[in-house]
Amino acid sequence: MRKSLMLSLSALMLTGLAACHQEGPAERAGRSMDNAEQRINDAVNPPQGPAQAAGRKVDRAMGD
Repeated sequence: MRKSLMLSLSALMLTGLAACHQEGPAERAGRSMDNAEQRINDAVNPPQGPAQAAGRKVDRAMGD
């Protein structure tokens, strides 16, 4: 009984996580604004060499 309950609960949780993957129009607009901000920042304050440019790319990939 306990094993089937845990299995059902796990399946329910995984189904819930899979349903949350789709993004809506507000999320897409927010990402577009974030990208525009990054481009403006790069135009106003360009990286001072290849190491800083690589660091910015890593920061953006990590979500900072």
